[in-house]
Amino acid sequence: MDKKDIAAVRRYLKPGQTKLQIQDLFNVYVMKDTTDVYHAQSQPFDMIDQEEQELYTKNFKKILTGRLDEKLFELKFQHESPSQLLLHKALLTESREEWQGKMLTMAEKMIADNPQETDTVLTFIRANYYQSSGRAGSDDDSAVVANSFILCVVNKTEQPEREIQFDYVEKEFKYKVEVDPVIDLKHPLTGFFFPAVTDGAADVNRLLYAAVKANEPDEHMIQEVLGAEDVMTAQEDKAVFEEVVREVIGDQLPPATLANVYGEINRMIEEGEEEGTPPTLDYRDVEKVLSASGQQVESEQVKAAFQNVTTEESYEMKASSIVPKYESKSIKIKTKAADITISPQDLQYVRQVQYDNRRCIMIDIDEDAEVDGFRMLPEAFSWKVEDPEDEE
Repeated sequence: MDKKDIAAVRRYLKPGQTKLQIQDLFNVYVMKDTTDVYHAQSQPFDMIDQEEQELYTKNFKKILTGRLDEKLFELKFQHESPSQLLLHKALLTESREEWQGKMLTMAEKMIADNPQETDTVLTFIRANYYQSSGRAGSDDDSAVVANSFILCVVNKTEQPEREIQFDYVEKEFKYKVEVDPVIDLKHPLTGFFFPAVTDGAADVNRLLYAAVKANEPDEHMIQEVLGAEDVMTAQEDKAVFEEVVREVIGDQLPPATLANVYGEINRMIEEGEEEGTPPTLDYRDVEKVLSASGQQVESEQVKAAFQNVTTEESYEMKASSIVPKYESKSIKIKTKAADITISPQDLQYVRQVQYDNRRCIMIDIDEDAEVDGFRMLPEAFSWKVEDPEDEE
């Protein structure tokens, strides 16, 4: 699933939608420090009050929020994965009782040997997503395809706050004590979406998984519970790229050259988006990117660096993992005096220069800079330059 496919699902996750209809809701309550189900409850989603439906759908949207390969990961099932078979059968059954039983089995797999610090609630839904056979998210209804899916969200619970209330009828202040825990629907922990959907087609061999923290997928959840293959995070892919570049051209790189490298990779990403195929980089692609950025490198040199860093020359990294958000200030230049944030495309205007036996950061700008609302007075080296406005 790419970001457009995910956005298309999130777009229709709200009550009263005809393009995405939720049939059943199944909640499983688990007490803290245990691996046992305390209570399970199922009900048709359309039998729930609309306000409660809105709370749930907002929670479902949040678990589908985040950058791919950082917070969200498309996973491929291992061969003969028991969880894949379980979820697939649950997807196909028309029996509500059988679906509940399989979701309870899935919940037990998720909590086995995995006690939590707070009570948790595992929520499962099954739904149908109707979309055109064209690009995901299209409003063209000429050829509608129905995709069934299962969504799971894990939420923690919190103890309610103690409060002082005013009773209008009795005209007195009262101390309110609530003992029932509150489900934190605003900050879901983890979850998954099965099966993955790409351009309107369901792929039962893959699912979308949401990690608790960015760039920290749970290996136990992925491999042992879901039965999926391990994944590389965007952070790990970027670290591989940086180490390969260091092996090839060293650890010193002019900002302008780095800007060219990011520009070349961003061009590949844009072309991939037009073609609908997210680009990846192997050692040949990295050699082309570095050469196009003005670096003299040999293909065998880059190939050897790949083998040293990844232990396999056939390793491929996602281009989207390497380049920070291209047009936003996503790069931080760290110095002892200050940290400077800048976009990858503006790195070409940054230089480190030597002046008066001191290293300085120089940034080309087209306008006067401001500090706390004050326009900075231009200076040439250590001499003040007269401001033209002062002569008037």
